[in-house]
Formats: sequence, structure tokens, C-alpha cells
Amino acid sequence: MYKPIDKLQHSFLDFNQPMGLHMNPDNRWVKLADRIPWDEFEVKYAKLFPSDTGNVAKPLRMALGALIIQTKFQYSDRELVEQIAENPYLQYFIGLPGFREEAPSDASTLVLFRKRISAEMLMEVNEYLLAHKDDDKDDHTPPSGGKTSDVNTAKEDTNKGTLTLDATCALANIRYPQDISLLNEAREKLENIIYRFCKRYGLKLPRRYRKRARKEYLAFAKSRKHTAKKIRSALRKQLAYVKRDLRYLE
Repeated sequence: MYKPIDKLQHSFLDFNQPMGLHMNPDNRWVKLADRIPWDEFEVKYAKLFPSDTGNVAKPLRMALGALIIQTKFQYSDRELVEQIAENPYLQYFIGLPGFREEAPSDASTLVLFRKRISAEMLMEVNEYLLAHKDDDKDDHTPPSGGKTSDVNTAKEDTNKGTLTLDATCALANIRYPQDISLLNEAREKLENIIYRFCKRYGLKLPRRYRKRARKEYLAFAKSRKHTAKKIRSALRKQLAYVKRDLRYLE
């Protein structure tokens, strides 16, 4: 069953703040809560409970508000419960009368919220917010006594500035020259060239230490910590194998 709550659209001043807690009325969650018509959506939500018996369901603002927070941040159910318990602004957003340290619901209750509140209702809330996103913005029109040239100059100034580009990103398939995987790949190709060359001209295959080189490379690649000492040792060994193979080819 469901019991409608009187004054579901309560104001920020009604929120009970404990001693020492000073909340900002310009917070984004406070503004967002004031923009959503909770009372209108509660009428649709109440129709999902035709029976007058059974346990009383959680208020719409708590259910819908929790799903909006979860959709925005992609929290898991457990993480969402902890975030609401720690954040007074989120508690105001879901309609609690005041801040309290314990969570208003457990993670299993969120499953019921998702079953009752359809994706269509969430889309309707999203469309409403998009349609009224400019309602609470301040008017930034210049004073009537200003000149037109001043207005144009102000608009041009807003498009000026310094563009800083971050060029530290690189493709994942680009390897540094000192990458040991490059040496391992070069060694394997050299070994293949030596094999084909000797087979073509009927020469005896030299000792290339293929298994030992492969084993040493895998031991380094699979290790979790690559210290400077391990890197130098692995580089020195792989360079020695490559140098030997080049000498064979010459």
C-alpha cells in the first residue's frame, strides 16, 4: 500500500540541520530538488499501489531521487546507500526531513524501486528537466545604458584566451624503444631468419638459446613489480641474445 505524504515538495528551510551543519542553498542538489515536480509524479506513483493493505511503501521522492542519483553517478546499490548516508544534500534531495547518520533504506530496497519506477517515468523526469533547464538561470543582459559596441566587444572577449593542449597521451600499441617486448620480438624474427637461411643453404644451425631467452622474457613480463634492477637485467640479457643472432647472420 502507499500513503501520500503531505507537502512532499518541501523547501530547503524545512530541512532539519543538526548543530554545526551549514548547508548551502545554492547547492546543485538543492536546486535540482526544487525544479522537479515531485507532487505530480507522486500521483502516478500512487496508482501502482491499488491495495489498501500491506506494508507502506517508501515515498516517491525517496525512490525516484535515489534512482536519479544512481543514474547520474552509476553507483552500485551498496555504494549508493553509503553515499546517501554520508551526504546531507543527497538526503535533502530524496526528501528526508533532516540529516541522519543512518541510511534511509538498504541496498535490497533499491531493487524494488527499479521494479516500480519504470524507465518511462525516468525519461519523463529527464525531459522535464531539459525543458526547464533555463528557468533558474540568472539574466545576464547588459544594462540599457550600455553601447552596442561595448556589447560586441564583450562577446568577442569571451572567445579569447589561451588554448592548452595535453600531448602526453599516446596510443596503447606504441611502444618505447627501450621496451623489452621489442627486443623479444626482434630476437624471434632474427631466429626465424637464421633458421630459413641455414635451411636454404644447407648450413648447420648455431645455438640460439631460444628456450632460455623465451623463459627469461616471460619471467620478466609476468612479474608484478618491475624494479630498475630487474629492467636493466632483462634488457642486458635480451640485448645479448639479439647481438649473438646478428653476429650469426653476418
